[in-house]
Amino acid sequence: MMEVARVLRLDLLIKLSLAVFLGGIIGFERELSGKPAGLRTNILICLGAALLMDVSTRIGLVDGQRIGDPARIAAQVVSGVGFLGAGTIMQGQGVVTGLTSAATIWVVAAIGLTVGAGFYVEALGAGLLVTFVLAALGRFEIYVRRLRRRVTATIRTRVGTPTE
Repeated sequence: MMEVARVLRLDLLIKLSLAVFLGGIIGFERELSGKPAGLRTNILICLGAALLMDVSTRIGLVDGQRIGDPARIAAQVVSGVGFLGAGTIMQGQGVVTGLTSAATIWVVAAIGLTVGAGFYVEALGAGLLVTFVLAALGRFEIYVRRLRRRVTATIRTRVGTPTE
């Protein structure tokens, strides 16, 4: 049985399943909010990062001895995800949009790397915190914006209209 688990990499299946779950809950919130980086995007980023981190930790092992740096691939994931995130940021008419989507892409990749490294509890905690930040604090942001909103109006009257 242990040989089957080793050959089929059940540990990797658990990692990838957790990455799909965590990327999925975050992506589902983004999908509900109508954001461009939604369910599938966040799942794929988390899944890819977890897979690459798993490969990164195993690729430098020869007869149980580590040769090379397991952080090298992870560092490249961070750079690549930065490129993806930069593509979601748009500026037009003095308004910058997509910063939260870019940050979400970045943190989902970090969660995937955490899962791939085998830190399941940390990844689960981070995934839940990110979901809370996106869902609950998004509503709080809207509330705060409404408090700060100013409405400007111009009232025009006909010449000779009494002011009192």
